[in-house]
Amino acid sequence: MNLTIAVIAKECFPGHAKTRLIPPLTPAQAAALAQTSLSQTLETVRSLPAATRLLVFDGTPQSGDAAGFEVVSQGAGELDQRLAAICSRVAGPLLILGMDTPQLSRDQLAPLLADWSSPAPRRAAWLGPASDGGFWALGLHCPDGGLVRGVKMSTPHTGAHQLARLASAGLDVGILPVLTDVDHFADALAAARECGGTPFARHVDSLAKRLPEAGMPVDVRSDATATRTER
Repeated sequence: MNLTIAVIAKECFPGHAKTRLIPPLTPAQAAALAQTSLSQTLETVRSLPAATRLLVFDGTPQSGDAAGFEVVSQGAGELDQRLAAICSRVAGPLLILGMDTPQLSRDQLAPLLADWSSPAPRRAAWLGPASDGGFWALGLHCPDGGLVRGVKMSTPHTGAHQLARLASAGLDVGILPVLTDVDHFADALAAARECGGTPFARHVDSLAKRLPEAGMPVDVRSDATATRTER
């Protein structure tokens, strides 16, 4: 299958990764959970039928994460510009994924994989909506940065705006299942329930058991430390 899968991600430093998990997590715990999410996502991508796998990275990936991937640096600018830069690197079918949906599975991508492995694909694009209004997957059979550039990211309407951009270009867009981005700890609990038995689920379970001992409810959400550099 002539498919390139690109995972856009960043190095998981305490205080810079998954800051909306703080509280109830400490900066170190949030960064460690982000790393588990990233590693699990990459392991899933290794199992997918792709000709090329790119890790589009901000920082230096762990050696285990880099295995099986061509590591390239993220482009400059806002997220839409960095996504557009990925499109400019790839000539053939491209699927872009983030690192915030560790519950990702092959089944959730099955419609795209079946369509694009056929002799005459029906869909020119695929979009995976996120429950927070963003998107977790963007597939372009003929990558074009102009289809992404200028779409405002990290808003409750990003997914809708991206879908409208694709539709306005005359593309037939397939819709993948809605997934939960892991931004708050309640999101991590929800994602863990969808991928029970995985390293991410075990990590979340371990954290959840420790939080009550520290006097913290496991459903605490706080935007006080939120940043717009999560992706």
